[in-house]
Amino acid sequence: MQNQPALTLSHQLFMPFTRVLLLITLACLNACAANPTGGANFVLMSEKGEIKKGKEEHEKILEQQQVYQDPKLQAYVEKVGKKLAAVSHRPDLDYVFTIIDSPDINAFALPGGYVYINRGLMAFLTTEAQLAAVLGHEIGHITARHAVQQQAAGTTSNILSTAVVLVTGVSTLGETASLFGGALISGYGREMELEADGLGAEYLIKAGYEPNAMVEVISVLKNHEDFTKKTSNRGSAYHGLFATHPRSDTRLQEAVGKAGTLDQSTVVTAAIDPAEFRTSLTDMIIGPTLQNMTGDQARNRYYQTLLNYTMVFPDAWTFAETPTTVTANDATNSALLKVEVQRLQENIEPRVYLRDNLHIPDLQQSEDLSQFGLSGYTGIRSDTQERIAVMYYGRRAFLFTGTSNTDPLSKAILESIKSFRPIARNEGIFADPVKIAWIQANENLTYAELAKESRIPEYPEDTLRLMNADYPSGEPVAGEWIKIAN
Repeated sequence: MQNQPALTLSHQLFMPFTRVLLLITLACLNACAANPTGGANFVLMSEKGEIKKGKEEHEKILEQQQVYQDPKLQAYVEKVGKKLAAVSHRPDLDYVFTIIDSPDINAFALPGGYVYINRGLMAFLTTEAQLAAVLGHEIGHITARHAVQQQAAGTTSNILSTAVVLVTGVSTLGETASLFGGALISGYGREMELEADGLGAEYLIKAGYEPNAMVEVISVLKNHEDFTKKTSNRGSAYHGLFATHPRSDTRLQEAVGKAGTLDQSTVVTAAIDPAEFRTSLTDMIIGPTLQNMTGDQARNRYYQTLLNYTMVFPDAWTFAETPTTVTANDATNSALLKVEVQRLQENIEPRVYLRDNLHIPDLQQSEDLSQFGLSGYTGIRSDTQERIAVMYYGRRAFLFTGTSNTDPLSKAILESIKSFRPIARNEGIFADPVKIAWIQANENLTYAELAKESRIPEYPEDTLRLMNADYPSGEPVAGEWIKIAN
């Protein structure tokens, strides 16, 4: 018998590697599951696991992101979202809709039924149908199990990478496999977004909305993108929705058009009152708030707009206010700081004011206060051990009374008193946030005129056009409702 040729090293390595790939392939085939929206997907997570994972990630989001506190607006978003969820491919999920207190243009979804929309995006929507388009798109990601598919693809990529290294011992091949896996995942982006668009359009029409609202939202986002480039402002793009779509996207138009051919017996007949959208968005904050800031601005800062002052209370302290007083305390009521105001009747030194007007003759650890152009005096009362201070601001004397039972708390009270200052001109937006209001246009109304009265700090005319879908050069039409910023 003729001897068989010896196997080369590459053959010896290739054969076990082939067996590993075969095993991986068989595992992948076993993991294919029917997608609720039709077809098959490769997933490695059960629906129960998906819901559990979504809940875990939702709790992390609530720890990391500030939720916008407006019960009226929250109820409205839930109403619209649940109307769409009810006609989706997964109506039995317990959907949770959350408004994030951020001025960024964004919305996103987590597996298992969790949908998020930033108030920053809502400020630029003009109809309930557009809001429904955003929510419907995110619901489409959930019903198609896109996050679960990406998780499975990432897991498979890691398995493949490890298998190559174990069989060949060559790490560079493992890196190549990882790159392939990464390309596979990133390649889902365009297709998944288009699928979510199509599903969202389907849910829109089934819930009684015009599916063309999907296309309208493209214009909203693209106009904002153009504005951001023009002004060089920092701004975050929507993470996925239409992010890869050009203004005229044939495939998106096809997805929307397909939704329009649905069996009309599945369509909900619903009267949509435009006034409900306006009422729900009224008083929603525009732009950043203190919750969105970092550093010193993000601390527990208090603003008193009537008396035009601000100060920083110790971290985690809460406060209660009246028109002229504020009282702050820690969680255990171990410390308290009260601020009140009196009219200055005569021009005397702050030290003398405490001694003669408040009848506090004896202060320990006393010191002059000089901060932010203001003058004052402080010390510890010998009889009650309270921290007492007075600060002169204009023709008013601001009085501070602090109690504490530990030295660190006493120090924190003094630091808080020393943070007292007038509200700066450029932080009025934090002291009195800009909010949405509505007016009905007449034939003479222009955005240039509205901009003169607007409290939007930068580019008010362009911003008002963006908010009303009239960017870059449109003008109000007589009789239509226009968003303004008060």
